[in-house]
Amino acid sequence: MSADISSPSGADRYCVMGNPVAHSRSPWIHARFAELAGDLIHYGAQLVALDGFAEGVRAFSASGGRGCNVTVPFKFEAAAIADRLTDRARIAGAANTLRFEDGQIHADNTDGAGLVADIERNAGISIAGREVLLIGAGGASAGVLGPLLGAAPARLVVANRTAEKARALVDSHQALAHLADCLLQAQPIEALSGPFDIVINATASSLAGAAVPVPASVLRPGSLALDMMYGPSAAAFLAWARQHQAMPRDGLGMLVEQASEAFFHWRGIRPPSAQVLAELRALVDGGTA
Repeated sequence: MSADISSPSGADRYCVMGNPVAHSRSPWIHARFAELAGDLIHYGAQLVALDGFAEGVRAFSASGGRGCNVTVPFKFEAAAIADRLTDRARIAGAANTLRFEDGQIHADNTDGAGLVADIERNAGISIAGREVLLIGAGGASAGVLGPLLGAAPARLVVANRTAEKARALVDSHQALAHLADCLLQAQPIEALSGPFDIVINATASSLAGAAVPVPASVLRPGSLALDMMYGPSAAAFLAWARQHQAMPRDGLGMLVEQASEAFFHWRGIRPPSAQVLAELRALVDGGTA
């Protein structure tokens, strides 16, 4: 286990935990949030052994840490070890944001709020009344499904190679779908029929360098095709979207917006996410961050 645990005197300490974690932009994002907000924090990255997540969280808390973000593959475990969960973390069964307070672990899931904010505010596309395809039924999909339903699409399909996983995720969210007056369905990928207005890739296919997991028939010209990955990992999916006249979008905006929600969860301050996203986009596109 490795950690960046030094901090300036008086600075509250936070980190991102994952395996792998060296690639994470979260330290840069939260440092910039704090700078723009005039807030004093120290935010590092901590690599956690695959069988050592709970131990790592408790050790960081015991050493004075105030909270952490959680990335792959620990989001389900983060929810499981929490003493208290927000409604969105409880419904998802997964957490990406932990806060340590009064000897307890408080868990939240900001992924879905970040995704919805990026689609609606940054990309300028309303989800209400749209046909949405969510590819994957793992922790990433579990984290965003509730907020996507809250945005009131007309129909939302969860597609996964293992149909049983998709059905389980859909079944756990049917009450929310009913409230949103949304038709929520599970389909195996091989049975997909489209097209959809919004296609979201929440699988690890991009990270693994695998082929796009769905047929091009899910797209129409002008569909939004969003991969939760960013940088080189998202390149193949974005190229596929362009090839079929869809609007490609990577996960950088979602990353910044979910981080903004986590910062608010910890500090009670809403940082200027649009400014930070523009700055990070320039750095990433310029190859200097």
